[in-house]
Amino acid sequence: MRDILQPIKQNVGRAELILDQKQIGNDHVITLTGGEEHVGAIAVGVFDEKSGSASASVITLPGHRDDVIALESARRISEVTKAATVFIVGIHLDNITKDEIDEIIVASELMVEKFIDSL
Repeated sequence: MRDILQPIKQNVGRAELILDQKQIGNDHVITLTGGEEHVGAIAVGVFDEKSGSASASVITLPGHRDDVIALESARRISEVTKAATVFIVGIHLDNITKDEIDEIIVASELMVEKFIDSL
């Protein structure tokens, strides 16, 4: 794995999403932010060698809905890397619409896959 990867950026409607990472040993700390940056949800993904599968747990800050992206992203990255992943998401747009939320979720999934492909 490379030690330094460039941030992945994607314009989605009114927001520019930025996925950035830091590798700590074999593990990853990843942030995905956009719009008004903040910490909305934090997920930790782990890979269990015995079962051969990954799982994740999430903490969502009150009033935030970033947990869906954080949980699945942490699990997916840990599944591929077989390492621990801390995934922090903070995306905020005032008066966000359902369509914007759906577009952000799809773009986030694609960005995570692009990150995985870069490993």
